[in-house]
Amino acid sequence: PSLLLALSLLLPWGSAAGSCPQRCVCASNLLSCSQANLSTVPTPLPRFTAVLDLSHNNVTRLRADWAPARLPHLHALLLSHNGLAFVSTEAFANVPRLRHLDLSSNRLRTLDENLFSDLGELEVLLLYNNEISTVDRTAFENLGRLRKLYLGQNRIARFPLELLREGTRLPQLALLDLSANRLRAVPAGELQALPAWLRDRLYLHNNPLGCDCLLFQLLDRGRRRHLSAVEDFQDELRCFMPGATALVKILELAGKPPLNCSKAREAVLEAHLGDSVTLGCDSRWQGVRSRHWVTPGGERVLGDGGNGSVVLLANGSLQLRALRPEDAGTYSCWVAGPLLNETLYVELLVHNFTLHGPHDTLNTAYTTLVGCILSVVLVLIYLYLTPCRCCCCRGTEKPPAPRDDSINSSVLSATPNHAGGTGEPCGSHVASGAGTGQNGRFKGGGSPPVAARQGPKAQRKVSDPDSVSSVFSDTPIVV
Repeated sequence: PSLLLALSLLLPWGSAAGSCPQRCVCASNLLSCSQANLSTVPTPLPRFTAVLDLSHNNVTRLRADWAPARLPHLHALLLSHNGLAFVSTEAFANVPRLRHLDLSSNRLRTLDENLFSDLGELEVLLLYNNEISTVDRTAFENLGRLRKLYLGQNRIARFPLELLREGTRLPQLALLDLSANRLRAVPAGELQALPAWLRDRLYLHNNPLGCDCLLFQLLDRGRRRHLSAVEDFQDELRCFMPGATALVKILELAGKPPLNCSKAREAVLEAHLGDSVTLGCDSRWQGVRSRHWVTPGGERVLGDGGNGSVVLLANGSLQLRALRPEDAGTYSCWVAGPLLNETLYVELLVHNFTLHGPHDTLNTAYTTLVGCILSVVLVLIYLYLTPCRCCCCRGTEKPPAPRDDSINSSVLSATPNHAGGTGEPCGSHVASGAGTGQNGRFKGGGSPPVAARQGPKAQRKVSDPDSVSSVFSDTPIVV
């Protein structure tokens, strides 16, 4: 009995941590109650549950007490296909670490204020295939880490796109799906002002949009840039022409009456901090009726900027003075001509030379390579071109070395070999217990002098420790 008790304490679903709820399957920290014909969330839930799958049940109301105890490890909650019609604004108070929430394929009709405000770490929110028609401005309050928001296949007639501007409630949002809703118009200026990473993944297909040249030009730019949100749904991107009942493809509006939309033109301009630049709006149409600029922040330029840094010139150009990093982005010039409406986009790149100076022409990799080459050259000079400090005995002629000398008698040897035979060794000042090593360094353990021999073996030489066989090991190489 004591052994069984110990095992139950060690098992994750043991009595000490809470048993697996009935009609559910438990595996480690995963709890699956899918298709279990549940009308309420089973309780109690184990405290260490990380993934909770309640999909394909009959949980129609998610009250505040569905998780009476805090679930600090829960990061994925799946509640799709439940007929869910009500979610309490306090339903997520005990699951603050939730990162993935699936509420798709239910019967939700409204997104109330501060509905998800307790989910500060939420990254993916699935709300598609519901009956949502109203979205409160504060519904996504405090979702600073939300990256993907799926609202397709609902009844949304207007979505507060001002919530998506950079630096507001959803600063990290990278995907927004508004497809298959009831949107009749979208503000092209606000869409153009969205951050690039969000504008490139904004899905608007299967909406009854009204045909508009600004919308056409916005989507046409996406097609030329091969954005999946536009390129993969070209046939589903349709709109209503004024006075018509049939839908037409938005990307086929170029040159068609009565709008006669023209494709947008783009330009790229580079400048540096503090510079003054002029953005041209040279339309090809004569007799332009009206013309105005829209900044990357979505603001319409009518005259001087707030402090005179943005000036609208008489010829329709836009002048920017004392450039700042926040001035970078895409500027739009809207032109209303006698026959066609035209939009010119100018992408302004502002180089910040406070981090990388204009005179710094050598980058780190190049200077490192040059330093390595110079180090190698200096080492080679040190090894092979240092002057020899040995004495030369001119009074005694040395016989030429035999052809079968070993490599130890190479000309690369820093110290001359000791010759045997009747002659005196060159440099008789060398002591028996010490010697001068390569490049004049003192060596305490030199070779002892060898007495002269008689006979045919007298010409045999003793290997010098400073010969070429030890020259590389004797000198450290530092690169």
